[in-house]
Amino acid sequence: MTSAISPATSPAANDHFDVLVVGAGISGIGAGRHLMDQSPDRSFCIVEELESFGGTWLTHKYPGVRSDSDLYTFGYRFKPWTGAPIATAEEILNYMGEVIDDSELDQHIRYNHHIDTANWSNEDQLWTLTGVRKDTGEAVRFTANFLWMCQGYYEHSKGYTPEWPGMERFKGEIVHPQTWPEDLDYTGKKVIVIGSGATAATLAPNIAEDCEHVTVLQRSPTYFIPGVNENELADQLRALEVDESWIHEIARKQILHDQKEFTKMAVEQPELVTKELIDGIKVYLGDDYDVEKHFTPNYRPWRQRVAFVPDGDIFKGIASGKTSMVTDEIETFTEQGILTKSGEQLEADIIMTATGFNLSVLGGIEFSIDDKPLDFADTVTYRGMMFSGVPNMLWVFGYFRASWTLRVDILGDFVCRMLNHMQENNIKSVTPTVPEADQDMPLMPWIDPENFNPGYLTRSMHLMPKRGEKPEWQHTQDYWLEREELPKVQLDDPVFIYQQ
Repeated sequence: MTSAISPATSPAANDHFDVLVVGAGISGIGAGRHLMDQSPDRSFCIVEELESFGGTWLTHKYPGVRSDSDLYTFGYRFKPWTGAPIATAEEILNYMGEVIDDSELDQHIRYNHHIDTANWSNEDQLWTLTGVRKDTGEAVRFTANFLWMCQGYYEHSKGYTPEWPGMERFKGEIVHPQTWPEDLDYTGKKVIVIGSGATAATLAPNIAEDCEHVTVLQRSPTYFIPGVNENELADQLRALEVDESWIHEIARKQILHDQKEFTKMAVEQPELVTKELIDGIKVYLGDDYDVEKHFTPNYRPWRQRVAFVPDGDIFKGIASGKTSMVTDEIETFTEQGILTKSGEQLEADIIMTATGFNLSVLGGIEFSIDDKPLDFADTVTYRGMMFSGVPNMLWVFGYFRASWTLRVDILGDFVCRMLNHMQENNIKSVTPTVPEADQDMPLMPWIDPENFNPGYLTRSMHLMPKRGEKPEWQHTQDYWLEREELPKVQLDDPVFIYQQ
């Protein structure tokens, strides 16, 4: 099996490819496999700035790091998942390594390659990308007919930590889970974890047994779904010795059906869904615990991702007394910890800021067209994957309410269909263009905050492409709609401007 810390390959770094894939995380590895399966005569290369594949699952090293959605749908449709639904980072890396080995994808990946610039030339009908090899300092240059951006959506090198008053006074350590120090010793220490999302809910129970005490400090609660980390249907089918590929497909269909029904109910009957989610937490904490204060959010359950908590581990930690929840705002850091706005003094030796991501639009690369800087905020998104006026490029941005990788598969089909269509018709470039009749349509933020409003997105919405009022100029975030609509997109639609 390919190792998650395999050394970088080092072929010549001044090359041309039909398709250049940027990023060797879950999206990039999926893109490579789809190219091999559906467009096998295309030359392609996957460039990755890290030392190995994995993206999030390679960079995140905090204790207990795991998926917050099931691997039957987070895993690729072409690779059966055989483990527990919620998987650790190590298990996901092993799974991706198997995909690379099975497909012999390693020959197409170049690690330690950081891309700085990407310029499209209308005269040459080519992308030119420049950068540097991080392991040698050598300058690199690629040209490509088509650019497939799979670099993710946030900065891997730095997490988001707000600036709170008095941080410089705290005598202990302040760490962000995204840049976890390998030598951090929290044994017997008092720890505060600031945050309310999936990272905080994962981190707290995985360090609690070694700490003197863990306090989770949140400004406002988040929705969680506690449950057993198993898929009963998949286990029953395995007991019947059904083929794993069948189990994978059947389990995916069951989970996607259940998720669709949950999302529909969350929109149509939010009070009922909220009650069911809260009642699930009460099973672990009992009626005497103040669930309303600490686990009843002030937003509707469809507006942010609902994280799964395997076996209710954080709630078990609270019930045992090893972990406590504080719902309050920070007044100031002190020498000994944090003073909340209600006047409570929280003591800590270590403060962990599980406070989210910094959004990165297309990897922070400096894009240009004919050497003129390209600002994606000036473009309109075509179905959340292409951009008006930008030729031969697609960005993989997944789903919020369903597994990210579901869109990797759908967009893989679309890209390969588009590439094959272009080759058959001797087309060199395709540019999504807002038709003349729609030039005056209202433009709005990329995502409707009433539909989805996590902090990392709302903080950086001004950097994102705009959306139009018509469906094709929006990222619907609806997997169940897109899986039907994207395969039906007519490639001769006037939206697509081709050049031979």
